[in-house]
Amino acid sequence: MTAYILRRILFMIPTLLGIMLVSFVVVQFAPGGPVERVIAQLSGSDTGATSRISGSAGGDFGARGQMQGGAQLDATSSKYRGAQGLDPEFIKRLEQQFGFDKPAYERFFIMLKNYLTFDFGKSYFRDVRVIDLIKEKLPVSMSLGVWMLLLTYLISIPLGIRKAVKDGSHFDVWTSGVIIIGYAIPGFLFAILLIILFAGGSFFDWFPLRGLTSDNWARLAWWEKILDYFWHLVLPILSMGIGAFATMTLLTKNSFLDEIRKQYVLTARAKGCTERQVLYGHVFRNAMLLIIAGFPGAFVHAFFSGSLLIETIFSLDGLGLLGFESVLNRDYPVVFATLYIFSLVGLIVNLISDLTYTWVDPRIDFETREV
Repeated sequence: MTAYILRRILFMIPTLLGIMLVSFVVVQFAPGGPVERVIAQLSGSDTGATSRISGSAGGDFGARGQMQGGAQLDATSSKYRGAQGLDPEFIKRLEQQFGFDKPAYERFFIMLKNYLTFDFGKSYFRDVRVIDLIKEKLPVSMSLGVWMLLLTYLISIPLGIRKAVKDGSHFDVWTSGVIIIGYAIPGFLFAILLIILFAGGSFFDWFPLRGLTSDNWARLAWWEKILDYFWHLVLPILSMGIGAFATMTLLTKNSFLDEIRKQYVLTARAKGCTERQVLYGHVFRNAMLLIIAGFPGAFVHAFFSGSLLIETIFSLDGLGLLGFESVLNRDYPVVFATLYIFSLVGLIVNLISDLTYTWVDPRIDFETREV
C-alpha cells in the first residue's frame, strides 16, 4: 500500500502540471484581459459585473492614464482594443504591473515556481494577497460544504438502504415520489421559495437572509454563537442539499438492491444468517464501493462549484462567488490560485477515496494494480 500511495502522489505532479498548462494556454487566447479591463475603465466602456475595479491597480493606473492621455497611440501599433489616445509608456507600465512584459512561457514557469510554495501573489484588482483572500472566503465554503456533505450522507445512506430492503412497499413508493420531486427542483429556485416562505418574504420571518452570523454575534454567549451559526445555515444547506440528497439516496438504494439480488446473499441466508448479518456483514461492503467512488466528485461540487448561486442568493461571500467574479474580472492570480487549490484538493480526496476502499473491503489490493 505504501508503494501505491507514493505512486499516486508522484502522479499528482504531472496531473496538476497538465491542468495548469491547459488552463494557462486557454487564458492566453481568451478575449479581454486585465490590461483591456483597465483601458475599458478609463474609457468608460467597462460596465456590468466587470466594472468593479478596486485596489491600487485600477485607481493608480486610472489616474495616471488620464493625466497622460494627451499622447496619441497609433491603432496599428497597439494590441489592446480601445488603447487609442493613451500614452504608449502608460500601456507599457500597465503591462509591467500585470507581468505581461514577459513572454508567456516565462510567466508560466514563474507561476509554477511560486505555486510550489503556495505563493499566489497579489490580486490584480484588490490590494490584498491571493492567499489571504482565499483564507477570508474559505470559512463560508467550508461551512456549506462540510455540513451539506455530512447531512447528505447521514440521511441518504440509511434511507437508501431502507428503500432497498423495502423495495416495492408503500414506504418505498412515497419516498421515491418525494425524492424525485426534490431532484426536479433546481437548488436556486428552492432557495428563493424558502426565502419567500421562511425568511421574511411573504409569510414567515423565521430565518436570517444573509451572512453566516448575526451582527451581534461577538456579544453572544458561546452556546448562543453555535445556535446563531446553525440558524443562519439552515436555508442555504437545504437549498444546496436537495439535489445531492435525492441523487445519493437513489444511488444507495440501487447499489444495495443490486447486491441483495446476487447469489452470495441467497447462500448467506441459506446458511442461517439473519437479515441484519446479511445486510451489514456481506452486502454493505460491496454496495458501499460505488458510493465511495462518487465521494470525490460530490466533495469538490459541494465545496467549490455547487455553492455559487446559493452564495449569491443568501449573500454568502465564499470561494464559489470569488472564483466566478475573478473570471469575470480577469483577475488571473485569483483564477489560477483557486484552480490550483481545487485541483490539488480533488486529487487528494481521490486518493483518500481509494484508500477508503481498502477499509470498507480489505479484499481490494491496490499494490497489484498499476496507477
